[in-house]
Amino acid sequence: MKVVLQRVLKAQVEVEGKVVGSIGQGFLLLLGAQDCDTIETADRMVDKICKLRIFQDENGKTNLGLADVNGEILAVSQFTLYADCKKGNRPSFIRAGKPEQANALYEHMIERFKLYGKKVEHGIFGAHMEVKLVNDGPFTLVLDSEELGF
Repeated sequence: MKVVLQRVLKAQVEVEGKVVGSIGQGFLLLLGAQDCDTIETADRMVDKICKLRIFQDENGKTNLGLADVNGEILAVSQFTLYADCKKGNRPSFIRAGKPEQANALYEHMIERFKLYGKKVEHGIFGAHMEVKLVNDGPFTLVLDSEELGF
């Protein structure tokens, strides 16, 4: 599983010109899954994300977590995180999870984030989406479950 996490002041996602998800301060998450990812992988990734301390405290240090700043989450599915560009000029997406399994993990993560008491908004799996954000910092992390040992 791969997640691109951006600390934002605000973000929204639109489908066919309509806003389907919108947040204030928090995390914009671009989520990608592989076939080998499991519910356990998704749960561990959610736990990691919700416990990250990347918001500034009163001394300007990145010491505060999402809960400390009453942060919100906007989750957007993004299979292109598994693009393979090694050969030729057209990416291969063979490593991306099958849509049914990837969507199930995406939906599971959304529900799991809600268990943390967070406002969670999301895009529409498989739809063409327009994502708008005001990046805070900018502060962007790439989390890979394989690198994290999940």
